Amino acid sequence: MSPARSLSAGDLAQIDASLQATDRLLDRNYPGDDGSRQPVHTVYVPADRFTPDLAAGWGRQAQAAAEAHGGLERLGALLGQDGALAAGVAPRVAAKLAAEPIEDLRLDFEDGYGNRGDEAEDADAVAAGKAVAAAVAAGTAPPFIGIRIKSLEAATRARGLRTLDLFVSTLAEAGELPDGLVLTLPKVTTVDQVKAMDFAVGRLEAAHSLPAGRLRFEVQVETPQLILGADGTSPVARLAHAVPGRISALHYGTYDYSASLEIAAQYQSMEHPAADFAKEVMQLAVAGTGIRLSDGSSNVIPLGDGTEDAWRLHGRLVRRSLERGYYQGWDMHPAHLPSRFLATYAFYRQGLPSAAARLANYVSRTEGAVMDEPATARALANFVLRGLVCGAVGADEVRASTGLDQTQLTRLAHPRLAPISH
Repeated sequence: MSPARSLSAGDLAQIDASLQATDRLLDRNYPGDDGSRQPVHTVYVPADRFTPDLAAGWGRQAQAAAEAHGGLERLGALLGQDGALAAGVAPRVAAKLAAEPIEDLRLDFEDGYGNRGDEAEDADAVAAGKAVAAAVAAGTAPPFIGIRIKSLEAATRARGLRTLDLFVSTLAEAGELPDGLVLTLPKVTTVDQVKAMDFAVGRLEAAHSLPAGRLRFEVQVETPQLILGADGTSPVARLAHAVPGRISALHYGTYDYSASLEIAAQYQSMEHPAADFAKEVMQLAVAGTGIRLSDGSSNVIPLGDGTEDAWRLHGRLVRRSLERGYYQGWDMHPAHLPSRFLATYAFYRQGLPSAAARLANYVSRTEGAVMDEPATARALANFVLRGLVCGAVGADEVRASTGLDQTQLTRLAHPRLAPISH
């Protein structure tokens, strides 16, 4: 005999009807991460300096910088890694610098390029499109590559949109757009600027017969007005919902944001309390939306007598960002690459034994010292997956310690993609 129930079918139907808007909101605006690869860093160079072999050149310069100071293993020790960890990380970083030294490259038409007049920028925008197409065809382009245009503020709006048009149109004429194409919109202050960018890329999609939503873009958070608007609300929290599915990431702009708050130059940093506040708001704003996050950069370059101090600083900042859930950052010089990858790889290798053991217990339903819930299991799987994808850990290590391959890890980390069978 079934137990008595008090809620009628009509009651349940009324509840369903009352929550239809909520269901649509969650389905459309909070799809979660799509499980695709996120680069660990972004490198930006003035657009006219890009050549198809730039990434390989940066890798060679990075390796030479490390060798000039005793090699990658010594540099790992300089960053606080013990002997075994440094010995395990160094050869992986050497392989990374040889094979894929830049994961994400931005050809910069904004601060790194300046104002050179329309004739020069028109020519460079077309040349950039052709060079990117050539690099992709030759297999020398980083996995992610694109441009940063000038902002949509009144003074630079027409120029930024013109460069966007010329670059995308040139790429489209060369053939299929690169899978890893990335467009970056800087110095955003209002939701309306993001809507304008959405309109612009939508028109470009139509003009070049591209699928709707093909041209996504990053938003650089570099102004306090995006964190706290004139009406007392947080515009950055509205971005994802103003143009659902269009924004791929939010990138924190360390120095523009700090300068806007009149923080003295010597105290402008990724770890300033003002920076942490902005990034915490960003983190809350995009939780569940599938929009990725990137921290900013350090302008202290590992050169000259201060090289090793700069590496210590950069390595510590990279680790700090990773611990706070910012899995990507910006690098400004080839000498930043050794400390970027050494710190990143150490983060994942140090965390692998514990994460793998907990994950294996969860998958096998074995009780351990920690009783993890599904949400934590997703976080554990995502941690291991990120380490695997960036090269910090090997597929054989992951399978041996968790019993899972990359496909299974992806499904466990992102259950909306497909269920995992136990």
